[in-house]
Amino acid sequence: MLKLEALQQITWVEILNPYRLPIVLGAKPTILDVKAKDRAGNEYIVEMQFTDKVDFAKQVVYYSAKSYSSQLNVGEDYYKLKRTIFIGILNFTFLQTANYMSRHLILDAETGEYKLKDLDFNFIELPKFNKTEQELQTPVDKWVYFIKNAESLTVIPSNTDDEGLKSAYSEADRHTWTKADLEAYAYARMRETDEKTEKMLVEEKAKIQEKIEIARNLIALGLDNDIIVKATGLTVEQVEQLRSEK
Repeated sequence: MLKLEALQQITWVEILNPYRLPIVLGAKPTILDVKAKDRAGNEYIVEMQFTDKVDFAKQVVYYSAKSYSSQLNVGEDYYKLKRTIFIGILNFTFLQTANYMSRHLILDAETGEYKLKDLDFNFIELPKFNKTEQELQTPVDKWVYFIKNAESLTVIPSNTDDEGLKSAYSEADRHTWTKADLEAYAYARMRETDEKTEKMLVEEKAKIQEKIEIARNLIALGLDNDIIVKATGLTVEQVEQLRSEK
């Protein structure tokens, strides 16, 4: 996905503790799905996100910046800082591009100069990936196909030639899972449901607030309750409550 040159390719990965306690009292802790580093010391954040969030873009920057800054201890020099690469695998549409995979760098707005190289943001948007088994060409295609479809597949695709991918398909077969695996899967499903519910509640609150603002404007114009109720969908009692708040 990162299109690394031969000398930059990752040959070794250590899975780090994904839970980072806040350095400053009162700050937010950070919990990541996968955090790793390569031999050069570069850090990788792989975040699986089920549903969209209002503040997801800020969350991405926060995770990455926090991971980057926490590399240094008090008194250490900046030259010790290594790159932080964020990879978000999203089960929703996040960006305007039609491509299922995108990379975002910090560039000069006029010249395109790429000087600030230490933060690198990458996204895979699963809803935009519609390739069939026969259309899979690149390793990334095959892995994304696995991530999106493994749950419903009963046979490993015939063009699976990567040993790691074969292993992933085998691990995805729930018939071979331990009790701990099944519990982890159930927890992930619960988390997905919670996030969807949270999003629905936020959207519903936003719609109600919009109706309230419209009702207030109509009240200010002197319109009667019947018209306001028809225009907003609020109840007569809700409109009267808004009138009493004037």
